[in-house]
Amino acid sequence: MADGASDGTTGSSRRPASDRIRRAPGGPPVPPEGGPGADATRSARRWPDAGPARVAEDWARSGVPVLTGHSDGPPLLPPGAAATFAAWLADHIAAAGGPGFDGARLLAERAALSGRGRQGRRSVGGSCRLLPTRDGWAAVSDARPDDPLLWSALIGRDLDAGALPARLAEWLAAHEGADLDERVGLLGLAGGSVRPRPERTCPLPGTPRDGAGLLVVDFSALWAGPLCAHLLGAAGARVVKVETPSRPDGARFGDPVFYDLLHAGHASVVLDPMDARGRAALHELVGRADVVVEASRPRALAGFGLDAGAEAARGCVWISITAHGRAAGRVGFGDDVAAARGLLGADADGLPVFAGDAVADPLTGLLAAALALSERPGGGGAVLDVSMADVVSACLSGSAGQDARVVGHGDGWLLDTGGTSRPLAAPRPRRPAGAAPASGADTAAVLRELGIPLP
Repeated sequence: MADGASDGTTGSSRRPASDRIRRAPGGPPVPPEGGPGADATRSARRWPDAGPARVAEDWARSGVPVLTGHSDGPPLLPPGAAATFAAWLADHIAAAGGPGFDGARLLAERAALSGRGRQGRRSVGGSCRLLPTRDGWAAVSDARPDDPLLWSALIGRDLDAGALPARLAEWLAAHEGADLDERVGLLGLAGGSVRPRPERTCPLPGTPRDGAGLLVVDFSALWAGPLCAHLLGAAGARVVKVETPSRPDGARFGDPVFYDLLHAGHASVVLDPMDARGRAALHELVGRADVVVEASRPRALAGFGLDAGAEAARGCVWISITAHGRAAGRVGFGDDVAAARGLLGADADGLPVFAGDAVADPLTGLLAAALALSERPGGGGAVLDVSMADVVSACLSGSAGQDARVVGHGDGWLLDTGGTSRPLAAPRPRRPAGAAPASGADTAAVLRELGIPLP
């Protein structure tokens, strides 16, 4: 499919200089104030506890609206209160000894480093598309090398990568979203129908605990998990990133500045769980951890003989980041998960567009870090199931200031809330504190320091 048609743009390419936020029929609803699970979360802190003006201010500062909409149209205000949620989580992390990051701005920093912008129904990163189904919309990702082959299996035709987007669009248009949801689970694909579920809840952080001196063993990759580990490191924890010889973090082969941002100051260990001595060293390392961060399906580390429940029983906080929950067994990336749960903008035609750059990832990373830096009721450890999908749904439970308008102002944009106007900030990057270590550079030093026999 040609680039000009790949995002499904319809109608005129001209967009007005201002655009009131609208919802497409069957699209993301405007959730009620207070949101689902309010009784459960209110005991820790009311969420959200900010009115529409504060939510609009946080969105304007975040850089996310500038990444939402068509490249030839105005920025758009997303639904919900994700920027306010992110700012609240960053405040919790600061209270636990972390730095004073602006959580709202963390949502757009990957795009700030890459220089990429909004692309309508194609994600900022380019690997996810919004396409119509017979009964609505779907988000489909093809970020992995094997994805074209898997999507071909879903369609039932052997296609090369160049022909796949058009054939996939045809297949989706002839099928309902439920058909897609069933098949992506079976094939291990990242994608799904857009079915907003703002009634979902996610765990919320409790009383902050000091992060200084915690040993964090980080098995995660890409963005959400590494951001969690990065924030824990910034709060004073010692972070050891663990990779296997056959499965390095794929982000190593992406933007090196972004990788450095999330991994500078961490130790890098490579251990082979297929080797008896490597597996023994891996088990001992995990047995010393105060916090374990994983961002894969639970069966992955269980296959190495690691038992999350047993580690929690000895007092470890095991952070399990998944796309749709530990029990679901489904994969997903930040863009398709956020879209499937309804965190989407709506263009001048009332049709969905991506909201920001894979915002489910940094939202989940922030929440995971805040949970790890929280006192456990009664002490002890826990296995914390942190689902990106549920985090997104929780963020849709707040007011988004739907009456706000984006208006042109000189060379930039303002968010007009009816009483005040706020400039829409461009995504702003942080700079790495240094270079990330090469894969496995610290294996021997870390094991020796901890008294673990070298494999």
